[in-house]
Amino acid sequence: HKPDNPSWMYRIASFTVAQYWRTYYKLTNGLDCGSCSKAQRRKCKEDDLYSECPRAIKIESLSKPIVDADGNTTELGELIADDKAIDLDAWLDDNTFRLGFPQRLLDIAEKIDNGEALNKNDQKYLERYRHKAQISLF
Repeated sequence: HKPDNPSWMYRIASFTVAQYWRTYYKLTNGLDCGSCSKAQRRKCKEDDLYSECPRAIKIESLSKPIVDADGNTTELGELIADDKAIDLDAWLDDNTFRLGFPQRLLDIAEKIDNGEALNKNDQKYLERYRHKAQISLF
């Protein structure tokens, strides 16, 4: 078995390095030159505009400081809205809190609040609900 020609090995290595840098550029800038038209690529090549690509998307750091109109400095990551964040004002409202409970449990709570005695079925339902809601230690 004859060893491979070294010139082919250099060629493959140069293609591998070029592919690495294309992938790196695409990951950091969001685009590569293959996304542009031939005329745009020709213009970039003539004017050497690769570092200032007009179509590239620049990636910002989430820890980048942002200054608002009042002069307060905040990190960019803190300004991004989170759909899963808890709306604290809504949680302070007891109507929102009640939406997560079964109607029967709310009726039992109203009876307890009014000082009425609970029948056996209500006591058993409350006991089961408390047991289900109890946090397990193990």
